[in-house]
Amino acid sequence: MFDRLEIKVLPPGPRYVAQLRFWVNGEDVVAGAVGEGGRGPYADVVLPVGERGPLEGSGEPRRVDMGEPDCTGGCCGYLSVVVQRFGDVVQWSHWQVPKGEGAPPEFHFEAGAYDAEPARVGADRWWSVPG
Repeated sequence: MFDRLEIKVLPPGPRYVAQLRFWVNGEDVVAGAVGEGGRGPYADVVLPVGERGPLEGSGEPRRVDMGEPDCTGGCCGYLSVVVQRFGDVVQWSHWQVPKGEGAPPEFHFEAGAYDAEPARVGADRWWSVPG
């Protein structure tokens, strides 16, 4: 059975531009690993226009920053994961977590459904700030 990915965009606020949250099987992976006050990656960095984003799974493993605690990643460490495609499966593994936090489990996504989720979120750029 494959895991289910849902990407949610948090609107821009006074401190940050729009950021992403990654829900896997109904649970917020970022909040679970960096705490409720932490933040996810900036939406425009993970979902760039006209180029491959860091979430795109390929045969080459790629480490992707997924979030940081409220005290900042430079203080306590970042949440990151290795994204890699194996045929029709995209795997998230080898988590690195902020100090004192537990690592999420390894996730396995059906590649077609996985590819569709960043495409869905990136197609509606309501959160994008011009300039």
